[in-house]
Amino acid sequence: MQNKDNYGHKDLPGEKDYGYYAEIEESLSEPLKVKIEKIKDMASKGHELYYSGSFKKTAEIGKIIETFSGLQPGEKSEEVFKTAGRLMLFRVHGKATFCDLKGYDGKIQLYLSMKNIGENKYNDFLSLDIGDWIGVEGNAFVTHRGELSINVTDYKLLSKSVRIMPEKWHGLKDVELRYRQRYLDFIVNPEVKKIFLTRIKVIEEMRGFLSSRGFLEVETPMLHPIPGGAAAKPFITHHNALDMDLYLRIAPELYLKRLVIAGFEKVFEINRNFRNEGISHKHNPEFTMVEFYQAFADYNDMMELTEEMIKTVTLKATGSLNFSYRGNDISLDGNWEKISMIQSIEKYGGLKVSFDTDINELKKICSENKIEIAPGMGKGKIINEIFEKTVEPKLIQPVFIKDYPVEISPLARRHARDSNLTERFELFIGGEEVANAFSELIDPRDQAARFKQQAASGDEEERLTGKIDLDFLKALEYGMPPTGGEGIGVDRFVMIITDSKSLRDVILFPILRPDTD
Repeated sequence: MQNKDNYGHKDLPGEKDYGYYAEIEESLSEPLKVKIEKIKDMASKGHELYYSGSFKKTAEIGKIIETFSGLQPGEKSEEVFKTAGRLMLFRVHGKATFCDLKGYDGKIQLYLSMKNIGENKYNDFLSLDIGDWIGVEGNAFVTHRGELSINVTDYKLLSKSVRIMPEKWHGLKDVELRYRQRYLDFIVNPEVKKIFLTRIKVIEEMRGFLSSRGFLEVETPMLHPIPGGAAAKPFITHHNALDMDLYLRIAPELYLKRLVIAGFEKVFEINRNFRNEGISHKHNPEFTMVEFYQAFADYNDMMELTEEMIKTVTLKATGSLNFSYRGNDISLDGNWEKISMIQSIEKYGGLKVSFDTDINELKKICSENKIEIAPGMGKGKIINEIFEKTVEPKLIQPVFIKDYPVEISPLARRHARDSNLTERFELFIGGEEVANAFSELIDPRDQAARFKQQAASGDEEERLTGKIDLDFLKALEYGMPPTGGEGIGVDRFVMIITDSKSLRDVILFPILRPDTD
């Protein structure tokens, strides 16, 4: 049976066969050519480069550090243990060598001496490289300089690193390479790993918060026959067996609402969504949201729940309600501001607008403030454009912007006091939208009319996502209780609380153009 390696060559090499590099040898750097020759020499001498046995750790590096941190210089532990990690930073001093061993949860210094492990084994150790995985056995001690170390009495090479490990990343030039080779990014940049540990904690705490309040976690389809739940351009695929086009979901909303109709009063999903649109520091074609629905609630209830959840999750994930984002000091403490979109335009944008304002006057305001609008936009869309350009960047501290125009809110219930508006809010932190919530539209007649209006729109996204979902309308006709629903962008939220420059900094493997180099 023939296999292929990562370069597409047939017949994967054995330990002693590195001929598979021959085809690409011209493109290899000189240091890498030298290293490969060294590895060939090790293999020819019978060294096992990829351990075929089972190395069982008896202690993690982090636990060793925690357990023996109280040792004084010159003291050593009686306990002998086994641990493993990646070799980093050699310091050879004749018949003794210091190096760092980096594991998942920490880094510790190793001390190896010819006296302890024998001349042959010591010399073999000196042939190892930064990046190699090794298992070690020994006990803990503290050097006279006060550094906790492992006095190695035995070691085993577990996996040979063929590529040369970079020392560090620097400058904008390497940003793309960091995203492309994220595994190296984690190895050499500990601060990057901290960001993703925070992300993991955020998702864990969101799940725990909602579950503790009676929400049931569910899973809904990622392949949709009709794109819906948001206005966005979908990815299209084809199901061969059914001979039908399907769409990667842009939102799980319409399926989660079906569950509320079915009697599941509180549901949530931590979901992957896909939108075939542009890429920016705050947009990625594939992204994570937590979306949740509560029967017998409205957007006011969602505001209370959201403020409590964001505060709880942030405190548990980071240890504080205060952080910096893009040079701004932000505090989640205290009561958050709640203000309507139209009021916020006057307060933060210095402009007075309303649905009583003539549409030509609204267009004039846009022209004077260099705000581009598309032909056919109604008052609602124009007011929203004014808000996005003059208000959004100024919303640094947490604020709920509420009461959005019907024209841009096809799934939200009309406002009880103004039919031009809906009971909808968005949460902004650091000038970024973090959450979007509604008092859900439960009238099937109104929903059908809004779908038709979307489908007739001149906007491509609205036409694609405004196809009339007859099954959803049928479900609404069976009766949906008054419901509050919300989606929170997990990637964007993590980006803000970790002060990251881009969504790609908080996504493990962001989408990139193919590397042609």
